[in-house]
Amino acid sequence: MFFHNSYFTTHFGNLFFCSKISVFSLFDHQKSPFRYTQISNYVNVYMKWKKDPFFDSILHIHKSAELKPIIQLKNFIVNYPNGCIPISSVSKRGLEFDISIRVARFLRQYPSVFEEFRGEHNLPWFRLTPEAAEIDREEKRVLEECKEDLKDRLKRFVLMSKDKVLPLKIIKGMAWYLGLPERFLDDSKGDLLDESFRFVDMEDGLKGLTVESNGEKVLSTMQRNAIKNGVYFGGTLEGIEFPLFPSKGLRLRRKIESWLNEFQKLPYVSPYEDFWHLDPDSDFAEKRVVGILHELLSLFVEHSAERKKLLCLKKYFGLPQKVHKAFERHPHMFYLSFKNKTCTAILKEAYCGNSSIEKHPMLVVRKKYIRLVKESDRILKNRKINNRFIKHEKLEKGSDIDANSDDRTDIQAQEVSKSFHIVTNYSSQEWLVLDLLPHSSIPFVDIIFLIEKRSRLGFEK
Repeated sequence: MFFHNSYFTTHFGNLFFCSKISVFSLFDHQKSPFRYTQISNYVNVYMKWKKDPFFDSILHIHKSAELKPIIQLKNFIVNYPNGCIPISSVSKRGLEFDISIRVARFLRQYPSVFEEFRGEHNLPWFRLTPEAAEIDREEKRVLEECKEDLKDRLKRFVLMSKDKVLPLKIIKGMAWYLGLPERFLDDSKGDLLDESFRFVDMEDGLKGLTVESNGEKVLSTMQRNAIKNGVYFGGTLEGIEFPLFPSKGLRLRRKIESWLNEFQKLPYVSPYEDFWHLDPDSDFAEKRVVGILHELLSLFVEHSAERKKLLCLKKYFGLPQKVHKAFERHPHMFYLSFKNKTCTAILKEAYCGNSSIEKHPMLVVRKKYIRLVKESDRILKNRKINNRFIKHEKLEKGSDIDANSDDRTDIQAQEVSKSFHIVTNYSSQEWLVLDLLPHSSIPFVDIIFLIEKRSRLGFEK
């Protein structure tokens, strides 16, 4: 009779139906622990880009693109016999060194790095200046001392890919950002590429490089720092908040700020873990994308990279088509600089306060190269001033010579005036009578020249 109550039966049925969904959802939860939270709450609100003079003024970031071909030419000269090259050996290899102008002109733009001299057949040759040679020796010492660090960065870069393998062309294209030495793939001694690296054949006939991790769990920079701070204990669904560094004068809209607060509370998804169970349109997938970008920039020398270079990794890192939107949605983590007519993504954490991002060992060396390159501007400026001074001196000497010549001519003209008299006949004709003095020291030819000049100047009376 208790169950014959129609109201109670209907209410109990609805309660049981809802409970049934929750019960079965618990079983599904075992298959996908992110089932409840894989939703997208992001509010698509336009955010105006805010210029930050601090990040736009970091010299070694914005000089990196200019420094790259200089270092490539420097390495070519160092590896050449006797450490010097004729201009003919590089004159037609501008594309190889990513140089858009004549190579000889490019070399002459940096006299503090490249010294020009005359070699065989009186042709221009180039070698390193003593200052550049000293930094080159320091660079080799750093590469030798930090082999393990560079090897670890290369491993993590490869292990972030979705198949744990990357084409060699991708690795070569990012070698400058990773700080890897040239020809590291041809390492026959195994100093950098040990037995954990293997060359494999990929689809489309590409050669690839893979890494064997031997089942070891790879921790990201975010996880390492969280363990140090005692907020992470190695679990799979633990939440780690990204460090935020708001730029001065940058304020988020209220809707975006509330979304960001909820986004920070989500469990952290390591870039080294499997991500196939994630809904690509969910906030979880967004947190994985942000984690990959954070990890990539933390591995790079300047903790920055051209945005178009990072977009080339979409296919191999499982990034969404509009991955560039992540930089715009997280302005407290990344700064987009549009200096030098290119878009550069910068990891703010590496340059704000007491950063927990490990400094790349090659950063100090590159800063020294950049300071040396800046000396070229001073040298060229001094040369330009000296050339103007020399040219001005020549002009002054030339004007003095002309003035002295005119003075001598006038003196001689006066002496000639004393040597002859002009008599004018007031008849229908005018004629000139020369009365040479017997003791005149002026040659007869000069007298004739001076008379003609005297006539042109209107000295006739």
